[in-house]
Formats: sequence, structure tokens, C-alpha cells
Amino acid sequence: MTCADGLGWGSIDDTTSKVTKTKEGNNVRQSCSTKAGLKFPVGRISRRLKHGKYAARIGAGRACEAIVYLAAVLEYLTAEVLELAGNIARERKVRRIVPRHIAIAVGTDEEMKTLLTGIVFPDGGIIPKMPALEYVRTPMEGGGVSIHTRACSL
Repeated sequence: MTCADGLGWGSIDDTTSKVTKTKEGNNVRQSCSTKAGLKFPVGRISRRLKHGKYAARIGAGRACEAIVYLAAVLEYLTAEVLELAGNIARERKVRRIVPRHIAIAVGTDEEMKTLLTGIVFPDGGIIPKMPALEYVRTPMEGGGVSIHTRACSL
């Protein structure tokens, strides 16, 4: 069987693809990922859930919506982490994202930090913890005010 674009060979799972008609009347198979507009493979996630014994039953058909939703959430989270890590890599003037950049990106973003607490990134290193500072105003003898910082305890 050839792919829809005719560029190569491949097998398409019947549970995650459907035959649709084009304007010319040709039958073209579309995967759930293509229909949903996702890059993450819905069929592979479905297969891994079924074979992983995470639940007694993983449905097909209308229940596929939950698997598409899971794939969309995973794609969104991956895009967020890669965007943050890419910004860190760009700041350091390197073209490759390494685990250290991912660890720093997750450590600096508050939402990602709460979502991924307890996660250890291999070769990620330690995230530097900057002490919280507070500004202290001290009156001077000449009527002026001296402003300096000190570490505050949280």
C-alpha cells in the first residue's frame, strides 16, 4: 500500500485512520492526527495505552476523542518546554538544546516548576536558587534616604 502522497510505503492502522474522498473522487486515508491537526501520533498513543494495561478498556470510535485530547495536551506541553529551552539556548548563543537548557527553562517558569516538581533531568545540573531580596530604606543624617537590599527569609 502506498501513502496518500505516493512518496513511500507504510501500513496504516484501521482504528486510527479513515478513508475519505477527495474532490477528484480518489480514496485517501487520513490519520486521526491529520484530522485533528496534530503533530503527535494519536495512533501510537492509543496503541501504547492499550498495550500498557493502563486501563481495563481503551475505546475506539467516539472514545478516540479522549486519546486525541491527550495527544493535544502532550503536544502543547512539549511545545511550551521546547520554546522556553530554545530561548535559554538563544541567550547562551548556542544552536543546540541540551538537557541543561531544559532544566533551567523548567526551573525558571513557575507553572512548569509546579507541574514538573520532583522530575530529575539527566545531565541537567542544579538550578541555581537566587535568594529573595527586599529593599530597605534607611534614613540618613542629612535628611536623605539610603536604599540597600538584604536577603529576606521566606
